[in-house]
This record gives sequence, structure tokens and C-alpha cells, in this order.
Amino acid sequence: MRAPRFLTDLLVADGSADRVVPPSGFTAHLTLFSAGVMAFLAVFALALSLATGRLADRWGDELAHASTVRISAPDDQMAVQTEAALRVLQTTDGIESARALSEDEQRALLAPWFGPEVPVESLPIPQLIEVIESDAGYDAAGLRMRLSAEAPGAVLDDHTRWRRPLIAAANRLRALGLFSILLIGGAMAAMITLAANAALAANAKVIEVLRLVGAQDRYIARAFVRRFTLRALAGATVGTVAGMIAVLLMPSQAEVGFLTGLGFAGAEWFWLLVLPPVAGLVAYLATQRAALRVLGALS
Repeated sequence: MRAPRFLTDLLVADGSADRVVPPSGFTAHLTLFSAGVMAFLAVFALALSLATGRLADRWGDELAHASTVRISAPDDQMAVQTEAALRVLQTTDGIESARALSEDEQRALLAPWFGPEVPVESLPIPQLIEVIESDAGYDAAGLRMRLSAEAPGAVLDDHTRWRRPLIAAANRLRALGLFSILLIGGAMAAMITLAANAALAANAKVIEVLRLVGAQDRYIARAFVRRFTLRALAGATVGTVAGMIAVLLMPSQAEVGFLTGLGFAGAEWFWLLVLPPVAGLVAYLATQRAALRVLGALS
């Protein structure tokens, strides 16, 4: 089976053609630097996209089957209405379990806003009941009517108004991460194109001599394409490895509470193996286009 032209141009070296391209200089440094930096940024953009995807799935799973009943009543009626609400919930089809949260659990819910020492028992806060529904779900409208009859101070919150905007925000953030990767690829292509144009312009006299001895444009372009693609591949590999190390050195969610698991989990690490080849492909296409355009202009 014949190898694709992309792989053939990269793997099959031609010493005489490779000497056309300067092995060092600002074009080489620009290509290596731009590919490395863009790959480094792409690692974090990919981590952001994957992390927000996990976050959206987690929010969806946790909130989809959970509801809350809030009971606001005078102190002498709080226990009675709580028991009444629990009886209604336990006899409702589609509800797996229902339990009243303890004072310690309600204190933990309020701790992020009021601190861990908040005196829950002395505050006029409502009693919360955690409701876990089955896969079949329950009739929210019918349950609200039954609760209003048995426990007038009970209010059902099925988390719909919280779940939808949270998941939508996470999905938008994931799309932003993917769009950032596209922008990074476009910026890298632009930088490599500039470097290729500069290298071709600097070697205009050499290209003219090669044409005089019978060299075709494809032969000349191949030398530039191969050299710049390999430079971009090397720079992207270094940038990807640096990005992986930076992600591994980030503090965990347990150490810093506001983090939401930014990074990679499990098989997601294998996505990083795709970045250097993709950077090489971008460099190949950008350099080939630039080389053919400049060679055509020099004709």
C-alpha cells in the first residue's frame, strides 16, 4: 500500500533539497517557538473543554434525580409539617427516598456563606428535605398540590431552574475551549506561513539557480515543507510535554476549593498525543500553500 503524500514528504529525506532551506536563523526559531507556545496553550484549552464536559455531565446527573422540599413554618408546627411532608413523599410514585436534613447537614450547606460556626438551631431557617427520584420520575404538579394540602409550609424545588442554566453555561464553556483550539491552530498556521515566506524570500537567488539547472517548483517546495513541518512537529512536542507537566503541577480540587477538576482524567490523557501530529499537519498545509504561492510569484 502506498503511503500518503503527507507522510512521504516527511519521511523520505533528500539531502540536496534540504540544503536549500537554512538550518538555523530566525525562521527556524520562530517556527519552533510558535509551535511550542501554541501547543502549550492548546493543552490548557483542551483541558478546559474536557473538564467542563465532565462538569456538565456531573451537574446533570446529580441534579436530574434530586429535588428539595423546603418547609417554612412556626416552631411549634415545624416538626408536624415535616412529618406530614415526609409521609406524602414516601407514598408518591417515582420517589425512591426522602429524608429531612439534620442540623449538621444544614450547617454545612450554609458554611460557605456564613462560616462553619453558624448557629443553625437559633436561626429561623426552613427545614430541608432531600428527595431522590427514580428514573421514571414523579408528577411535580400533583406532588405540589398534595404537599399544599398536607403541609401548607412546604415548597417543592425540582432544581429545573438551576440545572438548565448550569448545564448550558458548562456547554458554552466547553464550546469556547474547542473554539480556542481552532484559534490557536489558525495563529500557529499564520506564524509558520510568515516564517516560510521569509525563508523563501531570503533564498530567492538560490531558488533562481535551482530553476536554471532544471529543478521543478514541487522539488523546491518539498524541501521547505519538510523542514518547516519537522520543526513545527518538534516544537509542538516540546510544548505539549511542557503543558502536561504544568497540568500535573496544578493544585488539586481538594487543595483549592474553587477548582472544578481542570485537567485530564483517565483516557483523556491520550488526546494529548494528537496535538503534535495535528500541529505537524497544520504546518504542512500552511507551508505548502505558502511555498507554492511564493514560488509562483517568483516565476
